[in-house]
Amino acid sequence: MKRFVAIAGNIGVGKSTLVKMLCDEMDWDPFYEPVTENPYLADFYKNMSAWAFHSQVFFLTHRLRSHLNLASHPNSVIQDRSVYEDAEIFAHNLYQQGNMSDRDYQTYRELYETAVQFLPPPDLVIYLRASVDTLLNRISQRGRDYERQISPEYLQNLNDLYEGWIENFTLCPVLAVPADDLDYVAHNGHLRLIVSKIEAKLTGKEEVVFEPEEVARAAED
Repeated sequence: MKRFVAIAGNIGVGKSTLVKMLCDEMDWDPFYEPVTENPYLADFYKNMSAWAFHSQVFFLTHRLRSHLNLASHPNSVIQDRSVYEDAEIFAHNLYQQGNMSDRDYQTYRELYETAVQFLPPPDLVIYLRASVDTLLNRISQRGRDYERQISPEYLQNLNDLYEGWIENFTLCPVLAVPADDLDYVAHNGHLRLIVSKIEAKLTGKEEVVFEPEEVARAAED
């Protein structure tokens, strides 16, 4: 049976790495964040409040198109970050920070909410949950220059938005993964544990959790 899974989570939590490793393990196809040249970005960084709406609509358009493309993909797929996060996390954060006006944010939300009604939802959202300390450590390890200026406060704001969003997300089942405790790069047992939890969730099991004892055991495999 063809499956569509999306991986959600904050900057630096390890989404892209997990997408690749899960696809290698499960023989599924990966869909990464599309690399697109946003024509508004230069203006946005010079004047965020003037260009936030334009920039976010551009990103939303590309994310919607990507979602439609993978929904019609012939094989099972895992998506690196979902269309929902564009609106519920990043656009919302810009609005909270005062970089998007009430009028622009309301228009953006109406566009997003209307479009999402026509999208087939994923079969599962995997939410990678991590503390700010873990995020900062992983961001430092991957050494991307443009991420060096990301503050703990910014990551905490995004974490708070992620928690509020995932708590109220009802379009499909959610598997919350404790990314502070699971190192699927260092421990193949942790990767296999995640795969087993995904399979349990996709077969309809309501309550799927990562028990500390099994996480510890998996680290020894």
